[in-house]
Amino acid sequence: MTKPETVSRSAAPKKRQRRKDARPAEIIEAGLAEFAEKGFAGARLADVAARAGVVKGTIYRYFDNKEALFQAAVMSRIVSTLDNVEELVDGYEGPTDELLKLVLKVIYEKIVASDARILLRIIIAEGARFPDIPANYYRDSISKGMALIDRIVQRGIEQGEFQDGPMTKAPPIILGPAIFAAVWKMTFEPVAPLDLDTFMEAHVDMALNGLLR
Repeated sequence: MTKPETVSRSAAPKKRQRRKDARPAEIIEAGLAEFAEKGFAGARLADVAARAGVVKGTIYRYFDNKEALFQAAVMSRIVSTLDNVEELVDGYEGPTDELLKLVLKVIYEKIVASDARILLRIIIAEGARFPDIPANYYRDSISKGMALIDRIVQRGIEQGEFQDGPMTKAPPIILGPAIFAAVWKMTFEPVAPLDLDTFMEAHVDMALNGLLR
């Protein structure tokens, strides 16, 4: 008769621990929703806490301030995707043009077509007022993405698949259309919807036409 009660008591701390372990991710999700609705300047940690179902003080257990929460959102959405891309590049053994296609597909699916583009919108709109935001975003995301594209390009040149020309010397040109697509989805989508699949195919075609021998 006492055994079920013993199990219940031991299970409760484990459940609370799982809830505690999940809390930073829940706060990040709440923060992203708050940033999307009110921008960086307008977002308040008290409102983030309300969205996450915690008291404001709980946020400070995991994040020093609003800037740290925003940076955590970048890490969650952008940097984690780029880490996965880096693993893909490290282990890929096939043709370089196929590798570039795969990488661009991941970028479109995980960044351009997702709520991650909200972060880019905030950086564009509020970066001049909060210069640390674009500086950190460039350091942790843009520069890493450019370095990965450059690695792919250099791989193609070394293996004789890509020509060494203007396109290979400017990685931003190769990645640029994806950023354009994200900006378009954030601004003109209601009046001129963008077919991302078709756009991505055109992006890949343009890039490879400038790269392949």
